Amino acid sequence: MGLFNRTKTVTAAPAAVRTPAGPDLSHLTGDWAIDATHSEIGFSVRHAMVTNVKGRFTEYDGKLHLDGATPANSSADLVIKVASVDTNQAQRDEHLRTGDFFAAETYPEIRFRSTSTEQRGEDSYRMHGELTIKDTTRPVVLDLDFTGSATDAYGAERVGFEGRTVVDRTEFGLSYNAALETGGVLIGEKVKLSFDISAVKAA
Repeated sequence: MGLFNRTKTVTAAPAAVRTPAGPDLSHLTGDWAIDATHSEIGFSVRHAMVTNVKGRFTEYDGKLHLDGATPANSSADLVIKVASVDTNQAQRDEHLRTGDFFAAETYPEIRFRSTSTEQRGEDSYRMHGELTIKDTTRPVVLDLDFTGSATDAYGAERVGFEGRTVVDRTEFGLSYNAALETGGVLIGEKVKLSFDISAVKAA
């Protein structure tokens, strides 16, 4: 995840000159805490072969280290409270907390820890990491966009990122399903994860 010198070369007669594509972001290097009240961690999964069910987790704690000069030195750690799952349907949420899915009492947390980061474009990055759900840890790759930085009304420095990835839930032991009378299954195996993150710089 990282912040980065955003410069590009443009050609102007009679010679090529180098002009900045954006502000100097070196001041954003440092440690940041995810602000859960202004962020969202969501998911989407195919339901009954015809539509998608969307949900989110409302309780989590995350920390970022951003390096404005060397994106590869940027990192992230995230801990999600499984019991906070919310699909806007109480009965479904309770089912997701059971052993058919997350087994929240036995495995109360989902964890992500980055292992490397690379810059893909002017404001786009790719973060490799390890995702742990229940007792299974597997590699995942997040595609990230840096959406901006600002000082808020209370004087706090903020940065924003949007991210996405797709995981196979069955690889993490979330294998519950049911056959449909018309063919196919009730729940898709691929789950789209989305991250809309606002983080505040540590004092």
